[in-house]
Amino acid sequence: MNLLPRFGTIGPGDLLVSNFNNQANLQGTGSTIVRIVPSSKPVVFFQGGPGLGLSTALGVLQAGFVLVGSVPTTDGTFATIKAGSLLILNRTGNIAAQWTPALAKIDGPWDLTIFDQGNTAKVFVSNVLNGTVVRLDVGISENGVNLKGATQIASGFPFRGDPAALVVGPTGLAYDPQRDVLYVASTVDNAVFAVFGAGTTNHDGGKGVVIYADNAHLHGPLGLALGPNGDLFTANGDAINSDPNQPSEIVEFTPQGRFVAQLSVDPAQGGAFGLAFSQIRDDFVHFAAVDDNVPNITDWHLHVDDAGR
Repeated sequence: MNLLPRFGTIGPGDLLVSNFNNQANLQGTGSTIVRIVPSSKPVVFFQGGPGLGLSTALGVLQAGFVLVGSVPTTDGTFATIKAGSLLILNRTGNIAAQWTPALAKIDGPWDLTIFDQGNTAKVFVSNVLNGTVVRLDVGISENGVNLKGATQIASGFPFRGDPAALVVGPTGLAYDPQRDVLYVASTVDNAVFAVFGAGTTNHDGGKGVVIYADNAHLHGPLGLALGPNGDLFTANGDAINSDPNQPSEIVEFTPQGRFVAQLSVDPAQGGAFGLAFSQIRDDFVHFAAVDDNVPNITDWHLHVDDAGR
């Protein structure tokens, strides 16, 4: 899920949501990205071929290009899961490029986050089929997105097939460019790690450092976002350390590992999934979160002072 910036033909305030399941609810077979427009019906932004399995590795560049990960299966089971690829779409929803595992060092691109500097960007991708994180350094022009280099910067995160979630492993990523720290939600570890020097290193730093491990409030963290107040927000998928008394929780915590608050988005387990922040202006933000059980999306329009409450 990604809230769009004010660039490209996709309008400001629009929300993009990738579909991992198809209409028959088979995991790893979804092939569409839906554009959600305020006060209007959802429309399809991208329609790919069958069986793509578009993951939460979804991001939008200032130039209007959309990056999305594909982790396909043929029958919705872990037995047929494939390494997938990263698709680069132009602002009209057509494929401009496709980055393969050999080119981009990806293996099940499960989630991503982007540090966009206009003509260049750093794209961090978590890989659910080998437990690594890679940094993709890219150049950007009106004509396309050029992959300049791929560096594995973290590894050792546990991953495995799961009968309910299909596969679990490193998922949500959030990058703080001021500190050059990448935060990684490791679902199987039930913890969030910090990888220091993520934007500049040329070496694999392993799993980094645990900054938040809280069995009372973490229940298989998936999506991860850095809020405007400097806190981190994660969506509990309930596949790990589940608690029926705390279903589908979004948890807020500080980068120093202090629990702040939590919010349930569904009375049943397994609903919390993707989440995203987008700045509207200096004092207001959008905060959007998926309830995968219904499914639906809630988009809060928050004053910055209230974004962490």
